[in-house]
Amino acid sequence: MKRARFVAEARQEFLAEVAYYNEAQPGLGDRFTKAVEEATARALTFPLSGTPSASNTRRVFLRGFPFSLFYRQEGEGIVVFAASHNSRKPRYWVGRTRDR
Repeated sequence: MKRARFVAEARQEFLAEVAYYNEAQPGLGDRFTKAVEEATARALTFPLSGTPSASNTRRVFLRGFPFSLFYRQEGEGIVVFAASHNSRKPRYWVGRTRDR
């Protein structure tokens, strides 16, 4: 069974964005959550289809939001290192990939 695991920092930033979008407009946090779930499912199904990125990771874009999911294939699943806004602090998450 393929499985996605979010590192703690990635999970925290994801939840913070859901809260932000829910504050901005009711229901928008749910749409963001679905976009993350869909991108995660794509990465699980086709792990090598993401664009190669820093620290031996891959990147898939979220549909409808200016975010990318950075992940690495691990065994039968993936590890997600960041749900990163495309215009903020590039590569801030790279330190999360060490020792993993």
